[in-house]
Amino acid sequence: MSTKVSDHVLARLREWGVEHVFGYAGDGINGLLAAWGRADNRPVFVQARHEETAALQAVGYAKFSGRTAVCAATSGPGAIHLLNGLYDAKLDHVPVVAIVGQTNRSAMGGSYQQEVDLLSLFKDVAGDYCEMVTVPEQLPNVVDRAMRTAAAKRTVTAVIIPADVQELEYSPPGHAFKMVPSSLGAAPSTSVPGDEDLARAAEVLNAGERVAILIGQGARGAEPEVDRLADVLGAGVAKALLGKDVLADDLPYVTGAIGLLGTRPSYELMRDCDTLLVIGSSFPYTQFLPEFDQARAVQIDIDPFMIGLRYPFEVNLVGDAKATLTRLLPLLDRKGKRSWRQTVEKNTARWWEVMERRAAVQADPINPEHVVHALDRFLPDDVILAADSGSAANWYARHLRMRGRMRGSVSGTLATMGCGVPYVIGAKFAHPDRPAVAIVGDGAMQMNGMAELVTAAKYWKDWEDPRLIVAVLNNRDLNQVTWEMRAMTGAPQFLPSQAIPDVPYADFARSVGLAGIRVEQPGDVVGAWEEALASDRPCVLDFLTDPAVPPIPPHASLDQIEAAAVSVLRGDSDRAAMLRQGFKAKVQELLVGRKRPAGQRH
Repeated sequence: MSTKVSDHVLARLREWGVEHVFGYAGDGINGLLAAWGRADNRPVFVQARHEETAALQAVGYAKFSGRTAVCAATSGPGAIHLLNGLYDAKLDHVPVVAIVGQTNRSAMGGSYQQEVDLLSLFKDVAGDYCEMVTVPEQLPNVVDRAMRTAAAKRTVTAVIIPADVQELEYSPPGHAFKMVPSSLGAAPSTSVPGDEDLARAAEVLNAGERVAILIGQGARGAEPEVDRLADVLGAGVAKALLGKDVLADDLPYVTGAIGLLGTRPSYELMRDCDTLLVIGSSFPYTQFLPEFDQARAVQIDIDPFMIGLRYPFEVNLVGDAKATLTRLLPLLDRKGKRSWRQTVEKNTARWWEVMERRAAVQADPINPEHVVHALDRFLPDDVILAADSGSAANWYARHLRMRGRMRGSVSGTLATMGCGVPYVIGAKFAHPDRPAVAIVGDGAMQMNGMAELVTAAKYWKDWEDPRLIVAVLNNRDLNQVTWEMRAMTGAPQFLPSQAIPDVPYADFARSVGLAGIRVEQPGDVVGAWEEALASDRPCVLDFLTDPAVPPIPPHASLDQIEAAAVSVLRGDSDRAAMLRQGFKAKVQELLVGRKRPAGQRH
């Protein structure tokens, strides 16, 4: 039997170690789909419900496996649908290869059905490598370069294959003029800075008395070195949200997330430090970093194109985090004074008391902070977590403490809605033996999550550990935007855009063969988590939560608080509850360290 181009593409993916391809069918990739049939579905074609969620599943797979993910879609609308998920990968520096169909070569330029200029369409999202295969001899080079570039640059690449080319008999490039042979593999390399730059960085860090460290996902794999570094420098460590799972939150000097969704001790760490070391992060919100004339600063990043951003760094070190820290540590002097470190640890301990008190505030009917805070103590040490964009990300950032082998992620830079459920489905294909939990708002659930429950229902019996829990914070409001309108512009809630229907999410889950629990009372929250974590199949928890619980940063400015008050004066539909919850939450910060009378209600 002859080998077609489509057969060779799948064979080459197998040689690269690709085990899954996330996608959706269409006639633009009929040749590839037929090849999948001939290859006994190797690599496994994972059928999403939409091309966007297929790409987001690939992002989740890549984030939690550390491997390059592959997604596939048909020409025209299928290719267009991929874009949001692919941009999520690009902006979070995740390696994803998109394989996309195109109309026949003979029809190109003829305004044919579903003809879209895909090279132009993918020019930005796959700017590092985007190629269309027009003759068989371009392979395997195009596939190899797409895989190698995605991995090396941690980005998106695209391979476009017209439908008629997929059906051509494969012939390899020859030993001839204008033929491009290729080979497998991408040998890992470790980049480290030069001795002179390391010495300059050590001078800055040794001179500081109050050192703050900010880590991102680029510090993953360097946990022991970061721990030792923090000890030597007597430093506190804050985490960008994409680096939340890099270092355990039960370490007393780890202050938690930074930024709009961050913690008070991280804010205080940056406010009061005199020296800043950023490792593997391009955290964009400079207003949450020290004042520009406040701290001497050093950055470590493996990507020379991301170095020197966000802050006036005195020393920029281009290199792998682990290798760079290994060479830097012997140059550092252990700080004898530990008062700064003690202050950081005291502030952090107080913060967790605040979180416990805020979670205990009564709401109508359930406080969303209570929902997420209650989960914290039940989390398995090998759980994989995802939070969708919106107010759910606030509670994930502030209430869940990473420990053990836990992994977690969000759509960090694109902050797209609808990523949470696809992320954990992708994670289950990467780690079918580990439990996964997604925390999503009802808006995100209606956008993408409900459809992808069908995907979970299709595949969960193939997973060694069937536990995939989707916790829906059902407050009938696009809550993050509502609060942004209040706090940033002083505008009242605009119900036509913000109010969304109350959907029976648990009932829907049961209708497709999954477990589902609707939780309407605070007293049932803990039991629901326990039941879901003991379930023999994926489970949806439909928590009825109060939209009036404010996701306002713990360091909210007076201007933001005033703007929220103005929205009340303008007649916000939820003004009474908003004032009540905001006041009670703030009181919890004031009460920390003071004994509450026995039996006192919040």
